[in-house]
Amino acid sequence: MNVQRGHIYWVAFPDRSPRGAEIEKTRPCVVLSLDSINAVRRTVVVIPLTTSPKAVPPIAISVLSAGKDSVAVCDQVQVVDKKRLHSEHGRISDTDLKTIEDSARVILGL
Repeated sequence: MNVQRGHIYWVAFPDRSPRGAEIEKTRPCVVLSLDSINAVRRTVVVIPLTTSPKAVPPIAISVLSAGKDSVAVCDQVQVVDKKRLHSEHGRISDTDLKTIEDSARVILGL
């Protein structure tokens, strides 16, 4: 599977008895890991998307190019096996990807 950075895929998160605000169920996610890494690894780094919370930067970022009311939940960075990726759902804009990257850096202290 040719997984690309900035593309949106439906990801089936594992049934693991989530606690509190942990991400669960199948939902769209933006691939954050680099294409060169995606080409050789069986896992990818993703940021889940939702329409539930309101944008509260840097934790939850509005992603207009993903669809109306789409919000990237940047504090819920996940590593998933490529087998969990279902259909591709499009691609976010370069501007939105940069905003997500900046938010992830702030949250992770990078």
